[in-house]
Amino acid sequence: MTTPIADKAAALTEGMAGQAPPEVLGAFAAEQAGLEAAGVPDGITEVGQPMPDAPLLDVSGGDVTLSEARDGRPAVVVFYRGAWCPYCNAALRTYQTELAEKLAKRGIELIAVSPQRPDGSMTMAETNELSYTVLSDPGNRIGRALGIVTRPTDPVLRAQATLGLDLADVNADGTYDIVMPSVAIVDGQGVLRWIDVHPNYTTRTEPAQILAALEETVR
Repeated sequence: MTTPIADKAAALTEGMAGQAPPEVLGAFAAEQAGLEAAGVPDGITEVGQPMPDAPLLDVSGGDVTLSEARDGRPAVVVFYRGAWCPYCNAALRTYQTELAEKLAKRGIELIAVSPQRPDGSMTMAETNELSYTVLSDPGNRIGRALGIVTRPTDPVLRAQATLGLDLADVNADGTYDIVMPSVAIVDGQGVLRWIDVHPNYTTRTEPAQILAALEETVR
């Protein structure tokens, strides 16, 4: 029996509670509560519209677009914050074990996209033994077009610094901007057919939700 991402995320949060300083935990908790209260932002690209595209970078720093990565095939596109995020690692590992093979058999691409530098993408792929494509979106160009870009609060940026993380150093564009974890389904013609956005980054789209959405949108 597989473990839901929600259970893995809860275990990560519990583990962090026993390790991180109280002021760091407080900053994270306050941000999560604020994100939860604000909900999904207005202006998310509507289903039925063309999926935004932009020049991206593969794990070796080579140029590629999202449409080139799809190569005319439908795709499940996972937007995540970066290899530094434990919740992202848990989600992408789960997609590897629970989705990658099933999608491949159906001719559906699985693609993960983040704003981090290509070396971060390579770290994510190698650490979690991912068989699917991992790309870098410098400047969050696709994320901005979708309407899912956000920036941590100043207290959270300070808390991250306490833990040794500087987003401006790991992001490809040198900013602190990241994406809300999201999953988009794109059909073979490049049309957005489904999108699930999670403002609170401790929650993620479960594999079963993605498979159910595919049954309704890509036949």
